[in-house]
Amino acid sequence: MQVMTELLVKKFEEIQGRTLSVIDQLTDDELNWRPNDSSNSISNLVIHIQGNVNERILRGIHHAEIVRNREEEFEAMKKTKNELLAITKDTYKTVIETIQSMQEETWRSTQLVRGKERTNLYILLQCAAHFSEHLGQMMYIAKMLKNFDYVSTSIPSKKAK
Repeated sequence: MQVMTELLVKKFEEIQGRTLSVIDQLTDDELNWRPNDSSNSISNLVIHIQGNVNERILRGIHHAEIVRNREEEFEAMKKTKNELLAITKDTYKTVIETIQSMQEETWRSTQLVRGKERTNLYILLQCAAHFSEHLGQMMYIAKMLKNFDYVSTSIPSKKAK
């Protein structure tokens, strides 16, 4: 499990760094911009990832009493860049610290997700894929807004760290 722990930590650190890089290069208005009423802003996506972590990790792995209102995550909202940077750092800190502290039996323990039993290992792999998909959406929004001024997230931002 040590190899899995190291791989997952590295993957979530990468997703976090790239997310922070996207957020860092946008204004508050750009972070809250939605192309239309049925689409998400970067703020929505950050809050949605936080909601997913609250449900799957805090409630699912740590058994915390969390009530999630998923629909609220997709409503129009106003968040500042600083709020989104802090939420992102806190969200990924929770994920990474959880992974680093997990014992072998926790990896194999299950939780119910949409009516199906899933191991915590499966959940964490799914989270990595899910968060990467939303990172792609964030990058696309940022590139649309910044055009040629967009800075690739594969080059770590010194400001975002």
